[in-house]
Amino acid sequence: MEIFPISLKLQQQRCLIVGGGHIAYRKASLLVKAGAIVDVIAPEIEPELRQLVYKSMGQYIQAAFSENILATGYRLVIAATDNTAVNKSVFEQCEARNILVNSVDDIPNCRFMVPAIIDRSPLVISVASNGASPVLSRQLRTQIETIVPHGMGKLAEFSGLWRKQVKEKISNPDERRIFWENLYASPLKEQVFNDNLDVANDLIQQALTEWIAPKGEVYLVGAGPGDPELLTLKALRLMQQADVVIYDRLVSAPILELCRRDAEKIYVGKARSNHSVPQDGINALLVEYAQKGKRVCRLKGGDPFIFGRGGEEIQELVEASVTFQVVPGITAASGCSAYAGIPLTHRDYAQSVRFLTGHLKEGSPELPWNELVYENQTLVLYMGLVGLERICEQLIAHGQRPTMPVALISKGTTPEQKVLVGTLADIAAKVSEHHIVAPTLTIIGEVVSLREQLQWL
Repeated sequence: MEIFPISLKLQQQRCLIVGGGHIAYRKASLLVKAGAIVDVIAPEIEPELRQLVYKSMGQYIQAAFSENILATGYRLVIAATDNTAVNKSVFEQCEARNILVNSVDDIPNCRFMVPAIIDRSPLVISVASNGASPVLSRQLRTQIETIVPHGMGKLAEFSGLWRKQVKEKISNPDERRIFWENLYASPLKEQVFNDNLDVANDLIQQALTEWIAPKGEVYLVGAGPGDPELLTLKALRLMQQADVVIYDRLVSAPILELCRRDAEKIYVGKARSNHSVPQDGINALLVEYAQKGKRVCRLKGGDPFIFGRGGEEIQELVEASVTFQVVPGITAASGCSAYAGIPLTHRDYAQSVRFLTGHLKEGSPELPWNELVYENQTLVLYMGLVGLERICEQLIAHGQRPTMPVALISKGTTPEQKVLVGTLADIAAKVSEHHIVAPTLTIIGEVVSLREQLQWL
């Protein structure tokens, strides 16, 4: 993150604009709307800008910029002239005095940027791109304008009036957050939007009177194979409301970023022969936090019920009488194969598909080899990279032809995705040569031959 987003309170704060033209007027309009006192220094000034300055109780100084003007002690300064040298001088003089400064359309000479704004006062939403693409910021603002009801400002104001009473009634901040979340999902929101404030006041008073501290709950959420856009809507909603996030190694950083910012995040990832937290410990954590009244998101790569040990964790929750939800995720088999351009089934090549794990409890893969040797089926192996050589040898030994196509998909659906294609006879030898690393999905079958035709990434 290259910029730190903040919201400044500028009511009755003196601010300076250098420049008296149209751009200066635009910036002054925003400052005045925020309640600032606006001074303008410029040799000439547009009449509309002069009126705005006087409306804010500011003053117009008819002069060229001089560093002496900064002795006034301005909260922030905006350089809005058409003279690059002047704007740069404003920046340098403000920097020397630790005054927040913006030079319009001149990113190197800015200490802050003015974002695209969606105004639902007292609710204000801003979009900024660090100057990389102001047009994109404005387009996003337009999109957000269409999905945020104008009544949201009323709702924010209404909530502020009740904030003190709610805090007195519900002292625990986590419980208080749940109270407000439940309230915003209730009919109260529409009542406020429609200015039925008497009804809205009755509803919130009733909710406060009937409030009971919620019990803890566990959300077993499939995070998919890596691409954050493959998350389900339900997964995203629960990730945003969880107090605690317990996540695996296969959960990508961009997906973790979508969790609630202030949630406690606990890493319990597993790699081969290296478990940061044993499975029994993970099960115990889920129960422990839920029994403390926390909403716990157990975030797992792929789908929690496909080689994700989700069933084991649910069994522990059932025994402890902990409430839970399960949110399926796109499993690696379907996600990675699709992004690699390999259909798992095809009328001409495969009428069945089998999901297998190449990493069993005992270590080496011992699979029902005879059942796996068929021409018209696709084999998908999870966690099979370490045992890949033995897997290929055993399939050939049990009758599968050495020329059967094989694909290895490393870090599938992510920007680091790598696909390696070979055959049962040679794929294992290619792994080190092409630097294939875990997590890697293995696909065996004639459908792999379609990749050359169907790949799209």
